[in-house]
Amino acid sequence: MIYHGIYRRKFINKIIILCMLSFLIGYGVVFWFTQSSNIQDSAIETGYFYSNKDSRSAKKNFSSKIEVLEALIAEDEKAIVPNLGENGRAVRIFGEELKQAEEIIKKEAFNLPLSNKIPYDRKIIDARHPRCLTKKYPSDLPSASIVIIFTNERWSPLIRTIYSVINRTPANILKEIILVDDASTLDELKDKLEYYISTRLPKFVKLYRLTERSGLIKARLHGARQATGDVLIFLDAHCEVGIKWAEPLLARIKEDRRNVVVPIIDVIDDKTFEYQNNGGTYDFEVGGFTWSGHFTWIAVSDEEKTRRKTAEAPTRSPTMAGGLFAIDRKYFWEIGSYDEDMEIWGGENLEMSFRVWQCGGVLETIPCSRVGHIFRTFHPYTFPGNKDTHGINTARTVKVWMDEYQRLFYNHRPDLKDIDIGDISKRIELRKSLNCKPFSWYLKNVYKNKFIPDEHAEAYGRVRNEVTNNCLDNLQQDEDEKINLGLYPCHEKLYDSQFFSFSLNSELRREFSCAEVLPHTHEVIMQKCNNSPWQKWQRTNSGALVFLMTGECLDSAGVKISGTLHVAACDKFKPTQKWTWDNYS
Repeated sequence: MIYHGIYRRKFINKIIILCMLSFLIGYGVVFWFTQSSNIQDSAIETGYFYSNKDSRSAKKNFSSKIEVLEALIAEDEKAIVPNLGENGRAVRIFGEELKQAEEIIKKEAFNLPLSNKIPYDRKIIDARHPRCLTKKYPSDLPSASIVIIFTNERWSPLIRTIYSVINRTPANILKEIILVDDASTLDELKDKLEYYISTRLPKFVKLYRLTERSGLIKARLHGARQATGDVLIFLDAHCEVGIKWAEPLLARIKEDRRNVVVPIIDVIDDKTFEYQNNGGTYDFEVGGFTWSGHFTWIAVSDEEKTRRKTAEAPTRSPTMAGGLFAIDRKYFWEIGSYDEDMEIWGGENLEMSFRVWQCGGVLETIPCSRVGHIFRTFHPYTFPGNKDTHGINTARTVKVWMDEYQRLFYNHRPDLKDIDIGDISKRIELRKSLNCKPFSWYLKNVYKNKFIPDEHAEAYGRVRNEVTNNCLDNLQQDEDEKINLGLYPCHEKLYDSQFFSFSLNSELRREFSCAEVLPHTHEVIMQKCNNSPWQKWQRTNSGALVFLMTGECLDSAGVKISGTLHVAACDKFKPTQKWTWDNYS
């Protein structure tokens, strides 16, 4: 009896010890898993909803709401006009309907009432180059995970984006469509969207919810972490993909996993929903940047046209717009994904563009892939904290990647020079670990025709008339358009509006625009540089600026503040024709 009692106590003690060990091990696993999740998504994931249910379970989950949800969906479908906007045709509205649409456009930044009438699965034009139509692609292309993030995206453009991907992407390469909702507040994007996905879309369409507004960068990172396809293809939530859009992208990545590729981005008109092919079938633009840190479209250089040989061949692009691109999933992480300390939106596209090129990759536009995109004139949603996230994110990019050329960025944005941009040590370490090249290499080998205002110039800085102490000034005009060359009191410091160069190519110019003369009025205007004789000047030892086509000199006589400069007969004794520069090379 004593023996059995001792045995029983020992047995009970072992059970207790085993239970405690199990608890500690279990707690450790949970703690490790939680910490791992926090390491990956600490900034965004306090919880998410993942929808990948069949219709039966959806009816069970929404059993008390089915009637209401079906009625809402039926109401949307009732508004659709069959064949409206078919083949990407423009749809024009008039009268009271137009007035109502114009008011909504002020809020939504596109014609929402018209979008709601156009079928989700409309056909669009085939804008590809004729030689693209006969191209053959490998049968063993890598699989694609399509990542689409959104916040308060309106229903019809979002659903149209999804259907265009489903209908125009072969099943054997479409691994999944990953939707990441960045904490939307619109009712139509809550139960209604979950129910619609569950009952009407294929199981490979998956919805993840972020419970806190996190921004484009962190939302995309979340989507990329869920992806299982060989290639990540990021799309905006207001697109329509073209015929055989995915195959050319995947084929190029299959050739070399370091190729980061973008489609030609065509325009879907924000008011008429007309599908407009970018540059026609034969001509298109690629990505550039401004020294102020913004993306811009530029023409394909003559050198690149020669290198690629044919118009439909992959075309090197110095930067990308960032909304639509494809990248090998493993390479995405190897090369540094996104800068996770960037906030919300802005600057991430230039950061990735510079990083890809400087760290051994190639960024290309693939002409045989075309995707339509609604370009909106403003953001119809808010940015938390009302911060200049674009500026701060770009300053992070500049500090890490642009080396000594950051001076040109800070000339445009002196307000950002001493601002707190957060810790960039991890990104600097990434650059070192990837053995990346300097920004000077990028300018010499990738963006060869990028104008460097203080290097490609005989003189640069403020251009001052000594008599009046007034300077050449762009008068804050939009330089995407033809503008007048103005006069304004010289600033104490050099600011962007008064930064001019006299180029080694005999141009009086700014970053993209050059001075020329209107023949009938003799007024001086700034227009896109085109290397024409009408943009050639001479700088004399006496300080005159001579327009070579007529032999006349830049003159400020009679020009009021904010007025337009002109040329007049040269007179070396006339003080209003004498100009000095801050710097001479």
